[in-house]
Amino acid sequence: MANQGASVQKYVTDLVKILENLEKSRDELDTQITKEQTEKDEIETNIETLNVELENIMEALKKKYTALEEYNKTIEESEGAFNKIVESSQTLLHVTKKEKNTLAKKKVAVMANKEKE
Repeated sequence: MANQGASVQKYVTDLVKILENLEKSRDELDTQITKEQTEKDEIETNIETLNVELENIMEALKKKYTALEEYNKTIEESEGAFNKIVESSQTLLHVTKKEKNTLAKKKVAVMANKEKE
């Protein structure tokens, strides 16, 4: 019977050691879970912050692209109007020179007629 008591005592001791090891492993796992959960929470917060920043940048870019399109349109329209002014100026110059030559010929003709008189 003493032998059985010693066996039971050994089983109890072994069981206590196994339970202590299980508790230690559980506590280590719990520590890892807590650490990784904290890291996960920090990463999620960073992602949220980055998403807000990304949205702000995208909105700013959208406005800037719209402004750029307006600049390009204004420049294109202004260049078109300027080119029309240049063409009109060239036409006016050509017409004025032609008219000047016509008037000069008339003047010469009038002066020649005056000298004949």
